[in-house]
Amino acid sequence: MLVHSRGGRWAVWIVFFALFLPVFALPFLVIMVASFATSWSGAFPSGMTLGHYQELTKGDSPHALLTSLVTALVASLAALAIGTWAALGAEALRRRGRRVVDALFMLPVAVPSVVVGLSLLVAFSKPPLLLNGTSTIVITAHTVLVTAFAYQSVAAALTRLDPAYEQSAASLGARPSYVLWRVKLPLLLPSLTAAAGLCFALSMGELSATMMLYPPNWVPLPVTIFGATDRGALFTGAALAVVLMASTLLVLFAVSRIRNRASYR
Repeated sequence: MLVHSRGGRWAVWIVFFALFLPVFALPFLVIMVASFATSWSGAFPSGMTLGHYQELTKGDSPHALLTSLVTALVASLAALAIGTWAALGAEALRRRGRRVVDALFMLPVAVPSVVVGLSLLVAFSKPPLLLNGTSTIVITAHTVLVTAFAYQSVAAALTRLDPAYEQSAASLGARPSYVLWRVKLPLLLPSLTAAAGLCFALSMGELSATMMLYPPNWVPLPVTIFGATDRGALFTGAALAVVLMASTLLVLFAVSRIRNRASYR
């Protein structure tokens, strides 16, 4: 730590927990407790039950969870592929060209996501490319929204990459494609897995653009949570939110294990 005195370190920890607990930890704790409650009229909930989670095994909730997982998985993989390709291409450009590419990829996150949803709705609601009312337009929206994060992660990793490895492989007669697949990408694997995890988490929680685009047969879990709370079923919505958080954390944990192994190798 930058603070060397014992009293200073204690002060830093106290300030950290004073800010962390009410701002970050307490809201998640409230959601978890609410998912087991039947009523909440005072400071604490009452009527603890598992009924909300039992209800989730019925109806459309399992399908909504599967929809979110599939959407996030496909969107994160597509974003990773596009972002990596763009970052590798931008590396060979001059500074002005890289700035243009950076601006293009950051544009979807510089504007509200509802604008991205509306633009896709207008662009793909008529032939020759009619995507409105399909799951493809939802996955496309998620891909557009998270590709910027994949691009920035890979571009930052490329700036830290030691060029000596590529130069050594090239001096031994390796073709550029061999250097890319056997030298450069393996060195970028920790950053690639981190970018994939970030894209997956962002896609799992995306709501604004999804609300404008989702068809009746492709309803992600955040939309289901919004619908439950909008109907006044707050405790059911809390249970759905806990399931969303748990499933996202499980996938991120698996990705972190892959990232740690890649860093070790």
